[in-house]
Amino acid sequence: MPSEKYEQTELRADCAHCFALCCVVPAFSASVDFAINKPAGQACPNLQSDSRCGIHIHLRQRGFRGCTVYDCFGAGQKLSQVTFQGHDWRQDKNTVKQITAVFPIMRDLHELLWYLTEALTLQPARPIHPELKLALEETRLLSNSSPTTLLELDVPAHRQTINVLLLRASELVRAEVHHKKKDYRGADLIGAKLRGSNLRGANLRGACLIGADLRDADLNMADLIGADFRDANIKGADLTRSIFLIQSQLDAAKGDTHTKLPPSLTRPLHWSLL
Repeated sequence: MPSEKYEQTELRADCAHCFALCCVVPAFSASVDFAINKPAGQACPNLQSDSRCGIHIHLRQRGFRGCTVYDCFGAGQKLSQVTFQGHDWRQDKNTVKQITAVFPIMRDLHELLWYLTEALTLQPARPIHPELKLALEETRLLSNSSPTTLLELDVPAHRQTINVLLLRASELVRAEVHHKKKDYRGADLIGAKLRGSNLRGANLRGACLIGADLRDADLNMADLIGADFRDANIKGADLTRSIFLIQSQLDAAKGDTHTKLPPSLTRPLHWSLL
């Protein structure tokens, strides 16, 4: 792959080089995913002085399931070590407000970098690789901007431009599936009975699959970008060649040792307890 491409290892959370920004910046409300209310910019009471979570290994049992499915795509360490040059928010309280505003922007940029990086590995999308490379380089440069420049960035407009490219890449990949493909883009599939379904090459972009039964389903070459997999049962499902699947989607689902995954993603530890 070209040297200018972001490696996906740079787009994975590296908590050892982050000042626990995901425990400070986001707001959350007491719900099935969080045991308490927390406003944006305020440290979670479970956060320790060494930037570690005091209940990390018991998050699910203590009512913080939402924390276990969150992915910053490496935005945390980028802000901590590059954008704010290693200045811990605890040492300079005046930076908390600025970090709180910049963090979601950086996360969005890093998420786009992840998808663009994956798109460049898709051989059927080779006709648009030059455009994808340019988009990746532009997004990478934006991610290296100053906090002031980042705050001025029109993220929705940039995301829309990138999404057009990602959709074209998806269409080129899915065109290799010659049978009639399912189009569930944005569909409400909450609790849907899809066990054993042939979803090869399906469009599931933005589909709501909460609690869906996808056991033993074939999801190869299916576009899963933005699909909501919370509590979806994917035991035995084949996602080996699915496209635009991310780790947090797997973390939110229910799988097992028979679930087949893309090599870039890992099997969630909690699956062994289901």
